[in-house]
Amino acid sequence: MGIRAEVEWVDSRERLPGDGVPVAAAITGRFASDDADERDPDAGQEFWLVRPMYFTTRHFAEDGREYRDCFVDSDGVVRLPYGRDRDETLEFDDPITHWAELPTLPGTNVHYLLGEEAEAARANALREGT
Repeated sequence: MGIRAEVEWVDSRERLPGDGVPVAAAITGRFASDDADERDPDAGQEFWLVRPMYFTTRHFAEDGREYRDCFVDSDGVVRLPYGRDRDETLEFDDPITHWAELPTLPGTNVHYLLGEEAEAARANALREGT
């Protein structure tokens, strides 16, 4: 039996998540258009997609640049909230239009557990079929 989770999307222009919160992020942008590669059917087209990220009030990129109030993915790519003024463009300049908190772990009210707590919660969720 599956578990259902409700998602409440929040406009990133209106409110941002708390520091360190894992989120589903709606990213908008345009696929790169390379005239040399006409075989790519998506080249040059606009996109809007969802990726898991986390929000942070302060992030230092590998190149040493500091970012404030940004979303970061598992590859370290930094994205800013939609419509935010900025002095410089990012390597990946595709902003976050909306975000939603990720669901908690099955049978819990948290996003992560460690050690014995993780083992016990996982065993309970699997035993109860949640």
